[in-house]
Amino acid sequence: MEQSTRIDVEAPVEQVWEVLREVERWPEWASTVTSVRRLDDGPLAVGSRVRVEQPRIPPTEDVVTELEPGRSFIWVATGPGVRATARHLLEDLGTGGTRVTLTVEQAGPVGRVMGRFVAAQYAVTPPSTASASADVQVDSSDSRYRTACEISTGSMTLSGWKWA
Repeated sequence: MEQSTRIDVEAPVEQVWEVLREVERWPEWASTVTSVRRLDDGPLAVGSRVRVEQPRIPPTEDVVTELEPGRSFIWVATGPGVRATARHLLEDLGTGGTRVTLTVEQAGPVGRVMGRFVAAQYAVTPPSTASASADVQVDSSDSRYRTACEISTGSMTLSGWKWA
């Protein structure tokens, strides 16, 4: 089972990448992440390992399998009957903005069930205009959006769809 979400932000790719690659800080802006702990030292790279905790989901140990600095990374978590692959992609919109896309694929017998469970657990809440920063705007008019996040680092705030 594969699920994908995307959000457009009025911030340059470089700025969004700096926020995205600091995975330990995700709980500060992503309501779908309780804790991220690096299990090794150095910058995020192929082979890096992280422990990710999310609400109502067993903790996972994810390994970065692909990384293109400033553009994308993929990490994979495996367990009995499940292989979860998360692809994080940044695209330059050519307007000074960035499209952020997250695609999660749950494979294996447990993965298919887990994917349905996770999708059913979360409801979509549209963003409030009060939460959007003047620095970064969100295009939430696309009804295909399922979720997004809030990113805060200094003057940048990315607000969008949130898990309920």
